[in-house]
Amino acid sequence: MDKVEKYGCEHYKRKCALIAPCCNKTYTCRVCHDDKENHELTRKKVMQVHCLTCKRVQQVQGSCEECGTKFGNYFCEICRLYDDEDKQQFHCDGCGLCRVGGRENFYHCDVCDVCLSISMKDNHKCIEKSSHSNCPVCLEDLHTSRIAAHIPPCGHLIHYKCFKDMLKTGNYACPICGQSMLDMKEVWQNVDEEVSQCPMPEEYQNYYVQILCKDCHEESRVLFHVLGLKCQQCGSYNTCRTQEPEGAEESECTPPGVNASTTQGTTETSNDQTESNPSTSSNNAARGSNLTELVNDLEISGAHAGNFTGSSASNTSK
Repeated sequence: MDKVEKYGCEHYKRKCALIAPCCNKTYTCRVCHDDKENHELTRKKVMQVHCLTCKRVQQVQGSCEECGTKFGNYFCEICRLYDDEDKQQFHCDGCGLCRVGGRENFYHCDVCDVCLSISMKDNHKCIEKSSHSNCPVCLEDLHTSRIAAHIPPCGHLIHYKCFKDMLKTGNYACPICGQSMLDMKEVWQNVDEEVSQCPMPEEYQNYYVQILCKDCHEESRVLFHVLGLKCQQCGSYNTCRTQEPEGAEESECTPPGVNASTTQGTTETSNDQTESNPSTSSNNAARGSNLTELVNDLEISGAHAGNFTGSSASNTSK
């Protein structure tokens, strides 16, 4: 067995343990500490380490002062981080912590306040301190997370695993802003086919509704269809009903079989029912199957952080 494997924990291979100043207990890493205790370990406050070779307790340093054992091939005195595995770790002063993936592959975006792939330089939507928030799916902190992060076109960070899990369940829209998180062109083409093969009853032929596109943020006035309401600007079905414009003809705004005197209340009810599912329940079955195919053949120009090739944010090595 390799010597490295004899030391450390499931999170890090290292030859020393941290002595937590908060509880004066010894743990191999801060993750092990946080999993066992009801409080978190601030690693930068750690002042002593315990050599796992000769058991000597000493000040934070790269090698044991007693036996000379090198605690880790990578050592960051600022972060109190030791690691024997080569993950191309580097310390980012902007982020204030260590990242993985190679310094040459990333740059620090001062607006987003996170390390991004160099392929995203001047090629992404900046959101101020975007990483200083929780993942909208699992609610874990993104900035210090050891889980890889993904940046969709809208700029709202999400864990890559959470992103793929959403797609596998047919949820393609950003949980924060509702914009599509990947190119849905092929899916919308399939919805077009379904709509063309499913004509609405005659009483709905002149029933128009006002919609807002969550992708291009433009409003359109379109014929109602139960499978989806297509944006007339960009062709997306990622839309929702909006308030009818002033001056719209009453006959066009009134759902079939509803008296004009009750139009307003009924239309509002219809809006509530429509918005209970994205895009007016637009072809959930077709969309789900196509999304599954998209996930299986997914080519994100930004594999998850950790692979570091494209639209990704570097995950922490903490």
